[in-house]
Amino acid sequence: MQPEIPSALQEATQSLCESLLASEPLARYVNARSRLDGNSEARGLLDRLSEAQASIRKQQANGGMTQADIDTLRELQKKAQDDPVVMEYAGSQQGAIDFLKEINTEITELLGLNFAVFAKHSTC
Repeated sequence: MQPEIPSALQEATQSLCESLLASEPLARYVNARSRLDGNSEARGLLDRLSEAQASIRKQQANGGMTQADIDTLRELQKKAQDDPVVMEYAGSQQGAIDFLKEINTEITELLGLNFAVFAKHSTC
């Protein structure tokens, strides 16, 4: 049985979530993610890059990586770096991560405990 959360705490948490979602870094990320999802070419490129990276990691662990695999990965990385939709998404994602880390640090200092670890099981 989970403990009863006071309504004032639930309201404060909801307000924090709404404020975070309305912040410039997260709004920028949501917009960039929407543009990425609406662009099948950029989305496909990012998916292929992710698959190539996963494949390289597996091959490194098994000792079966070839120069052709590395060349393919580098080519996909170059294409991703040249794609403005992908780069906007990547930049906004990093901005959102940095912003949330700052928020976590501030809350952690106020509470005297690591807020991200404490809140790990709840979501906005």
